[in-house]
Amino acid sequence: MSAVPCAPRACRYDHERLGMPRRRTLFPWIRNVTAIVSASASPVSPNQMTRGSTHLKMYQEVAKSARQKFTQEISFQSKDKDISLARALLYIAAEDEAFISFNQEVDARSLLKERKNVSVPPHPQEWDNVEQMPLSGKTITGWIGELDMIAKEVEAELVSREIGCHLAEVLDAINLVLFEFKGFKRSSVTDSMCSYLHTFLSTGSGNAILLSIVYIEVCKRLGITIVGSRVGEDFLIWPQTGNPEELFRVTEGHSMFAIVNGKCVEDPRSRASDLTSGSLLGLEIATNRDIVGIALANLIRLHWKCASRLTRGLMLTSPLRHVQTTKELVSSIHGSNVPLLRPQDLRLAIMASERLLILQPHNWSLRRDHGMMLYYNREYGKAVQELSICMAFAPEEEAQVLEPFVEKLHLLRLESSWKSLGHSGQLTVT
Repeated sequence: MSAVPCAPRACRYDHERLGMPRRRTLFPWIRNVTAIVSASASPVSPNQMTRGSTHLKMYQEVAKSARQKFTQEISFQSKDKDISLARALLYIAAEDEAFISFNQEVDARSLLKERKNVSVPPHPQEWDNVEQMPLSGKTITGWIGELDMIAKEVEAELVSREIGCHLAEVLDAINLVLFEFKGFKRSSVTDSMCSYLHTFLSTGSGNAILLSIVYIEVCKRLGITIVGSRVGEDFLIWPQTGNPEELFRVTEGHSMFAIVNGKCVEDPRSRASDLTSGSLLGLEIATNRDIVGIALANLIRLHWKCASRLTRGLMLTSPLRHVQTTKELVSSIHGSNVPLLRPQDLRLAIMASERLLILQPHNWSLRRDHGMMLYYNREYGKAVQELSICMAFAPEEEAQVLEPFVEKLHLLRLESSWKSLGHSGQLTVT
């Protein structure tokens, strides 16, 4: 998925924000589908079954609770300024961690069933709710407390300097604590598991959006409002001020804008290098929901990259380039030439896409990509639904590309159901 820059129009991240869909007749087989995380494994013994199923249920409940709390946090009934970026991202991490732990538990139980002499691995402590689930050794409340402690360190630094509360001095103290004392740095992250807020706080290394979120959260605790916008491949932040000229005033070789955002604004290869106090006012300020969306879009991209690692360069929309006949489509799906994708990473990408759809339900390109991931995951019924709905939102030319593929995918689903009932031969529709 390619990132789309912000211009003086609606802020976009990986997908274009669209308005309400125009009226179009959808395919008649569409039904409402609720995505759930589920799996099953056979027990080894009554005791192991009790222990194992208890933890499997615990992980499922935590994942479900994390999704609900995330949805509540970014609810459109809430004021955007009241959304906690940290909590929203930690709920994302908790759901994904519960999903991964669930799969590890299933794998462990399968290994026990295959090898009778393998000892039962120790189970982690049980939790009553998602708030008690440890993420890299700390609960969600613990990581929120970590941000509180960073803000207190900045306050202590200001007291030790015996200086006033001029904005430039406060930002200098924040930068000293974050980048010198804590060692936080912006890096090009290729590992999807290093793209969560708690991993950034624990390792000190992460992408631009995570660094920006930490900066925004720390400043919020100090009473400073930080705003931001997507510029090219960068996400830039700056303190809200009625005098933007002061952000670009150079002192000691750097402007305040450069100090906050790093060297990217001084890099002539970056679109951010062309910004001035005038052009800054023309940027669309990202809302808290936009920022959460950017983080989710990054997760989708990275998880998909991990899932398709063995087929480097595979695009989500590759199957749409050549619409095969139904027979060719069945053959390509069940044949040896089907792309080999990592199932866990693919499911994590789908989960991130589900959350982003909560934020952007009318985003046709996001729904198309979500439907294609379901197709790759062999969830043909859900893929047909998502791609069919996408056609109601998409421009006419995009709908024309999707329509024959969706029709043939629907026939494939019917044929799979036909064969599952014990019938032989190919189902034909006249």
